Amino acid sequence: MNLKQTPLTEVHKNLGAKMASFGGFIMPIQYSGIIAEHNWTRTSVSIFDICHMGEFIIQGNFKGSGLDKVVTQNLENMQIGSCRYGFMLNDKGGIIDDLIVYRIEQEEWMLVVNAATIEGDEAHIKNNLNWDAHFKNASNDFAKLDLQGPESINVLGDIVGDEIYGLNYYSFRDFTIGGGEYLISRTGYTGELGYEIYAASTHAQMLWNMFLKDSHVHPAGLGARDTLRLEMGYSLYGQDLTNQISPLEAGMERFIDFDKDFIGKDALIKQRENGLTHNLVGFIVNSRRAPRHNYKILSGNKEIGIVTSGSFSPSIGCGIGMGYVLPEYKNGAKIVIEHGNIEIEAEITAKPFYKKGTARNSQVSFS
Repeated sequence: MNLKQTPLTEVHKNLGAKMASFGGFIMPIQYSGIIAEHNWTRTSVSIFDICHMGEFIIQGNFKGSGLDKVVTQNLENMQIGSCRYGFMLNDKGGIIDDLIVYRIEQEEWMLVVNAATIEGDEAHIKNNLNWDAHFKNASNDFAKLDLQGPESINVLGDIVGDEIYGLNYYSFRDFTIGGGEYLISRTGYTGELGYEIYAASTHAQMLWNMFLKDSHVHPAGLGARDTLRLEMGYSLYGQDLTNQISPLEAGMERFIDFDKDFIGKDALIKQRENGLTHNLVGFIVNSRRAPRHNYKILSGNKEIGIVTSGSFSPSIGCGIGMGYVLPEYKNGAKIVIEHGNIEIEAEITAKPFYKKGTARNSQVSFS
């Protein structure tokens, strides 16, 4: 596989980042260390290179273009300047990808998709759009930088002005930085107050260096991003979500609009009527030991499921994880995580594991 570089790959190497492949890209895993970067994000603000994510631009009426049928979100009641999380499904209700839809104009949309699924997502969307819809894969044109942490609003405020304080949760607008216009949204994948800056790829290094001039901002890699999202119980595509898993099994029915037609709807209705055979749960370990992807989940001597994500939690101080188990196993159930000679005692518990995030309860208003 030919690994691609982001516009910032050489910058990361110069900063001494440990690099690894992710979604076909060479990406920074850590700079100063995963735990240090994790804790800095929880208390101050970190900048993440997320340039590997995909961006599609679709122009056309949401129903007439066919876009409405491709995604599970309700597009009709989205306001211009709002964004919404949801899914693209296959005919069996499996998740092709999880994504965020941005309503740019009345008949213009941006879809932000996962790096590893860009090619498949593009083919799926094109196969289901009508002839008069206009589709552009703009992934190579965009750079995406994420500022995450409780101090991120003050860092941005110093650069773009007080208007950033009025940006609601899951909304976006254009802001001026250094004489240029950049789309900034407020969503986040860490549980902390966070913003995404979309820019032309050629501007990535300038923006990265500008933000790092602020002493509150440190670079963070995908290692910390993974532990941060796991503490919040956020699913990762390719591990917790796959094309063999439905949103119902993943506990994400709230992101499905059953009042409209979409690909996979009939399969989900049938699954809901017949009952689930397994579902995603969170669990907490009674020690610092870290469960890992594909470890078995046992109850007594019975295998009841499999771990999809697991790690040591820097914020909580113990091992945490998520996995799919038989539906009769609920919060409070004692389980054992097993892999070879490894046995880790754990308990199924509600998510999120970390409950002090600032994403929603900051000084900024949110919808």
